[in-house]
Amino acid sequence: MSKILKRALLALAFATFTTHAPARAENYPTRSITIMPLLAAGTGLDITVRLYAEQLSQALGKPVVIENKPGSAGLVGISALKAAPADGYTLVVATSAVMAIRPALMKQTTYDPHKDFVPIALYVKSPFILIVDPKLPIHSVPELIKYVKDRPGQISFSSSGVGGAPHLSLEFMKQRFGFDAAHVPYRNSPQSIADVAAGHVAMAFAEAGASLPLIRDGKLRALAVTSSARLPSVPELPPIGEAVGAPDFEAVSWHVLLAPAGTPEDVVDKLHAEMKRIMEEPGMRKKIADIGLIPLDIASVQHNRAYIKAEGEKWGSLVRNLGLEASQ
Repeated sequence: MSKILKRALLALAFATFTTHAPARAENYPTRSITIMPLLAAGTGLDITVRLYAEQLSQALGKPVVIENKPGSAGLVGISALKAAPADGYTLVVATSAVMAIRPALMKQTTYDPHKDFVPIALYVKSPFILIVDPKLPIHSVPELIKYVKDRPGQISFSSSGVGGAPHLSLEFMKQRFGFDAAHVPYRNSPQSIADVAAGHVAMAFAEAGASLPLIRDGKLRALAVTSSARLPSVPELPPIGEAVGAPDFEAVSWHVLLAPAGTPEDVVDKLHAEMKRIMEEPGMRKKIADIGLIPLDIASVQHNRAYIKAEGEKWGSLVRNLGLEASQ
């Protein structure tokens, strides 16, 4: 092969490389993007995704398709994301249950929340409301703690299932403030909440969307929220930590937009920047607050990784202390 031909081929290869290497960032996206929420349609998570997906589509100039994947407590969607090409066209919205709790509960972990995914944007917290049977003489968190401590073995609480975020959040509260109450698991959140209203159990942690109508009708009494900040939809309710003088107390779920590990950094940066812009809009923040969630400032991917790791350590430790490790 002549020197001239070699030089020509090298020049062509270099031109091809320099032409296509940055094109991934400059041209992305060239087709529709699919976002898979790991909860069913109509949930707060799903509603929020649909709110920002429309704006994301307008900003990127391509359709953003929503494909709910609620099966097997989110494992169906997580498995689909893990198997998807790392190109930014398949994304998942997961919760703390999938990213910080289930890895400790599962006998066999099919994914690594820290190695298999890129946390593009952690954008809302989903606190629970501490509810009690309104027939009980309890009107504050200190009164509740004293009431339960004065009646050892007599008080119960409900949840939507063993190992779920509402169950573990109340176990976390019990551990932190030194009281005991028996757990009564139900199949779903509406049943769990209904039995507090009916007086069959004394208390529960409930999602705002499911409990606020009953609270406003006087069928449940709300005492506080589990976030460290007040919930915009019920600003009169104090955080539990504020009510008892423990400002570091927080027990919340959260939503995070994920891409497969290996997604090009420039694609991640583009999606991150758009999510940050969208979530900073006052109108978007109000819509999120109106459905019982707390909008967050979008932090860096590195910050998200550190937060998810800390949450995994927090809830994993509690799971082990309760003897629930590898129980599912």
